[in-house]
Amino acid sequence: MKKTILAWLLLPFLAIGSSALGQSKIRIACIGNSITYGAGIANREKNAYPAQLQNMLGNGYEVMNFGHSGATLLKKGDNPYWKTQEYADALASKPNIVLIKLGTNDSKAVNRPFYNEYENNYAELIESFKNLPTKPRIILLLPLPTFLTDSNSISNTVLLKNIIPMEQKVAFEKKLEVVNLFPLFVDKPDLFPDKIHPSSIGATIMASRLYETITEQKNKGFDIFSTLKEEKKISNFYGYECADFTFNGRNCKVVKPKAAAKGNPWIWRARFWGHEPQTDISLLERGFHVVYCDVAELFGNEQAVGLWNKFHVLMQRNGLSKKAALEGMSRGGVYVYNWALANPDKVACIYADAPVLDLKSWPGGKRNAGGREPWEDFKKDYNLTEDQALAFHDTPLDHAEKIAKLGFPMLHVVGDADDVVPIAENTTPFEQRVLAAGGNIQVIHKPGVNHHPHSLQNPTPITNFILASTGHKVNFARIAAAGAEYRSGAGWTGSDGWWGQFDNIDSVLLSHSQLDVLFLGNSITQGTGGHRTKLSYKPGFDAFNQAFGKYEWECAGIAGDRTQNVLWRLQHGAYAKAKPKVMVISIGVNNFIDNDSADEIATGILTIVNWAKTNMPATQLVLTGLLPTGIKRDEERRKKYDQIQVLLAKASHKGLIYLPLSKPFLLPNGDLDLTKYGPDGIHLTSEGYKTWAASLKPTIDQILSKK
Repeated sequence: MKKTILAWLLLPFLAIGSSALGQSKIRIACIGNSITYGAGIANREKNAYPAQLQNMLGNGYEVMNFGHSGATLLKKGDNPYWKTQEYADALASKPNIVLIKLGTNDSKAVNRPFYNEYENNYAELIESFKNLPTKPRIILLLPLPTFLTDSNSISNTVLLKNIIPMEQKVAFEKKLEVVNLFPLFVDKPDLFPDKIHPSSIGATIMASRLYETITEQKNKGFDIFSTLKEEKKISNFYGYECADFTFNGRNCKVVKPKAAAKGNPWIWRARFWGHEPQTDISLLERGFHVVYCDVAELFGNEQAVGLWNKFHVLMQRNGLSKKAALEGMSRGGVYVYNWALANPDKVACIYADAPVLDLKSWPGGKRNAGGREPWEDFKKDYNLTEDQALAFHDTPLDHAEKIAKLGFPMLHVVGDADDVVPIAENTTPFEQRVLAAGGNIQVIHKPGVNHHPHSLQNPTPITNFILASTGHKVNFARIAAAGAEYRSGAGWTGSDGWWGQFDNIDSVLLSHSQLDVLFLGNSITQGTGGHRTKLSYKPGFDAFNQAFGKYEWECAGIAGDRTQNVLWRLQHGAYAKAKPKVMVISIGVNNFIDNDSADEIATGILTIVNWAKTNMPATQLVLTGLLPTGIKRDEERRKKYDQIQVLLAKASHKGLIYLPLSKPFLLPNGDLDLTKYGPDGIHLTSEGYKTWAASLKPTIDQILSKK
């Protein structure tokens, strides 16, 4: 937490753009088709991904949208980007960074006859930007999925089989950065209203991913291949250079990123090289190395651990970080946990996928299609008789309590219908024992899924776990970002969505000559309504007006807002100009949707507080954090809520009144009082608004009596 608090205290300094330091803005040219243009997105000028990226990056950057609807990469395509005005304008824009996202329209049947020219056309387009006087950084963006079923139109099959591999090949040959957008959306068909174009929320995902890429700190001078003295054979691993070599008689591999992330992090795959590589590829994009040392088939025995010890020394000697993220699929689970038991100080985290944790379950359960061979290998590796093998008690499951106390975080991804490595014999008892011993483990369940397929089609949850465990995850909860949604069910009037609500709040704020109380937050706060003119639903207005009607008060809540959206509103809106005497801050619950951690959300809330203290010094801040959520006291939502409040309570601020409001909304047994909450355990009923107003009133009255 100390490290995180330091980060948000430094935020005002980190946010200073290059222009504030006397440098010109970094110019980003977004090359693409209708998805870049923002087709189908309401208010595309503000909600297309380039515009959202601009808002996130801030004043030190200038993001330019050169998207052209229907454009192809192919010169002989039905609508070549080469012939558009946008291409000419992009070349003339003096870019420092170029984002190229083409290929979607090239997957149409009409364009497929020209695929023999695709790689050359792609390379030519790259060179046309590479040769500009600005010598821009070029980042290739692979296409998004489509959810169309017409095989003659834009086709997922063609994108995966033809377009993406060709673009990865060019990325490999040109040694260019590449961001694979396809897996980020493969499980999100609801974000594609017309089955081709992402919604504004989809554009937010794109902008966030590119923000990571553009701002990530790199160790650009590091090249492990230059120091790795073993004889190497270089090949293409999904657009990245992979070195194959032999070490201690074992086949080994190292895939290097285009530029190493700060600290030279790495993920160490235990078994089944290249199988379901989604997580490995996503980490390569983020500057991780991917490594492999084949110790099959030793089942994690003493010899395997010894070989890996030597391989770890080799990796460290060649510059990789001391701690590795371990990746164990299936029987690889035994390998990574046994090595971690022997080397806990070298483990950043463990990602285990359908892992074997008890060798008596597999191969001892004799569920393998290959008959008795793996079981016999196991007995041989550990020098066991049949009876000794059946009574074997030196597996990760047997050491669950010891592993729990080693302190590193663990993530398991399992199929609930796995009949090869049943979770009831492996992950479930392991998880129970680890948690009982105070360990740090998460489990992602795949209902109805057997042992295969491993991993997740969209590896984001796994990637984020590893990034967080190694200190490389971006905390978007504290990165100011405008909203982009249109919430018709939130009582918004007009057709301009989030931006209309933002503008309406500003106009209402500036209409007051002196504002006494401002309530700042999300949909729960929005329900108080205030005197805004673009809201048709104000369930809390009567309660709040009765409690605070003698004051000049207003509502600055926008449905769906996260901490980052409130921060952006403060930085770009009229809040400081309005100079409210009191501002009540209630925000954070929508960050749960993004799976932000309690620490990330608390940091986002405190970043808001820090900005308001600095820029609104005459305003008394009242921080409630978020209101209680989670209907039952033992729900995960409630646990996260409690963790956030603990973190907020520890962060003392002069001029801030911290006012958590748990008790008024809870029953004596700790469950939510559902007379005050709707069935979602988040939004308030009219009775809930009465409780909220009554809970705030004594503090606000006391503050204003002294003003």
